[in-house]
Amino acid sequence: MKRLTAKNTGIITTFDYYKVRYKIVYLIFLLLLLVTVALAVFPPLWLLLSSFKSAKELYRVPFTLFPERIDFGKVKEVWSQLAFGRYYINSLLVILGAVVCSVMFNGLFAYAVSVIRPAGNQIIYASVLISLMIPPILNMGPLFHNIVKLKLINSYLPLWLVFGANPFYIIMFKTFFDALPKELFEAATIDGASKLQMFRHLVIPLSRPMVVVISIFTINAAWSDFLLPFLVLKDDAKQTVMVKIYALYSSMGTSMHFGPDKLLMVLAFSIIPPILLYIIFQKQITTTIATTGIK
Repeated sequence: MKRLTAKNTGIITTFDYYKVRYKIVYLIFLLLLLVTVALAVFPPLWLLLSSFKSAKELYRVPFTLFPERIDFGKVKEVWSQLAFGRYYINSLLVILGAVVCSVMFNGLFAYAVSVIRPAGNQIIYASVLISLMIPPILNMGPLFHNIVKLKLINSYLPLWLVFGANPFYIIMFKTFFDALPKELFEAATIDGASKLQMFRHLVIPLSRPMVVVISIFTINAAWSDFLLPFLVLKDDAKQTVMVKIYALYSSMGTSMHFGPDKLLMVLAFSIIPPILLYIIFQKQITTTIATTGIK
């Protein structure tokens, strides 16, 4: 409330705040935001707390949010029992290749359409926009057929290349490139720079905020991707975190050493990296998304 005493922009200003009806509207919006935050925070909070419960506590009536005892030794036990570090490394390999392909291929495509502008670039860009309306699941059949035909099963290469052809990232890159001053490219051309040199030494350094955001989106998508890694990675030694969680869930009923309490601990392992990623880079994400398209 105190922030409104010197607020001159936005929907509600300091002058409006003195009116009773605007105070009521402000309080309603504030309550709605608090409810939204509570709904968003409760599921991961419940998961993190329940992962420390025993199997008996999970089925106890009445329900309790907090475990009787928080034993961090359980974290070490589950991690070592499942050798979960290996699957983290596998997911990290997928993420690294996906980020490189996502930034390089989508950035080059957007650079060609926005800056180089070859003949027919408008038709090409329109095709990219149209591809957004195609459900991704429809592409899975032909994609998997090509992967099998090229003998890329148990390879990370298909997972990397999929992120190198993302229409949403292309649109974000192109929108950012369109806002760059054209005089910079004219000066670079006069100095004898080639198209690739301009992309490497001019466009990428100026587009660092967009590169960071695209990288964050790619990391989150590659980490949480399940279907394609599940179809491609048949070898247990190469499986990612999400595929391993599915395998553990499928065998939970037949394994005497793996119960629902340990499954929740594994799920907690899987949500911690995305949460930390967003906490660290939330400012870059919100700022870049808010300014994308503003010249």
